[in-house]
Amino acid sequence: MKAPAAAAAVCVSLYVWTVGMILLGGILAVAVALTFLTTAETADRFLKRACRFLLAALFIRVDVEGAENVPAGRTALFMSNHVSLFDVPVLEAFIPAFVRALEANEHFRWPLYGPAIRRFGNIPVRRESVRASARSMEEAGLRLAAGRSLVVMPEGGRTADGRMLPFKRMPFVLARQAGVDIVPIGLSGMYRLKSKRSWMVRPSRVRVKFGPAVSGKRAAEMTAEDLRDTVRREIEKLVDRP
Repeated sequence: MKAPAAAAAVCVSLYVWTVGMILLGGILAVAVALTFLTTAETADRFLKRACRFLLAALFIRVDVEGAENVPAGRTALFMSNHVSLFDVPVLEAFIPAFVRALEANEHFRWPLYGPAIRRFGNIPVRRESVRASARSMEEAGLRLAAGRSLVVMPEGGRTADGRMLPFKRMPFVLARQAGVDIVPIGLSGMYRLKSKRSWMVRPSRVRVKFGPAVSGKRAAEMTAEDLRDTVRREIEKLVDRP
């Protein structure tokens, strides 16, 4: 990369981090306050609009396809590939349903963000042991049984090279036991936007694509391994090649 282009890329990245952190802090503060003043659903509607504003302010354009595949009025488990730090605001902004998420336990220790997502009702996933992860999945099962839709990224972490990591088995044990529809989501363009290996951000156009749901009935008829492989294939169909 030539010097002027490199300098411009650094300036853009500094803008995204600086403006993004300021806006995110304000958004989270207001959203947390709303959880004390109104219903969680109302606070979430604000959060969705605010995340869309945040992305637009950072010059990140999002195309959405297949939203008609999201089952209306039914509890669902949304599953997507995991590429970038920006996956979370993109999913929050454009999943057309009230959802909470399973997130890595370390996220709950981040300043401001951690207390906020705990207040919103996200579930920490402790990846250091199978037993700890199982407890998180038990909590997720209770949420689904209570009618609360959830988002999980079954890779368990962000890709380092743009290709999907192997899927963990436990989310699919949860899906079979919960008996809810699984909605596959493909995120494209996120690796170019912000990769795990670099602090640089390249504002660009990304895509969120919802695939046809795997019904709870169909999921219950599969083994956890077969369900994992089926959902992975469905997500692969929705993701552009890096």
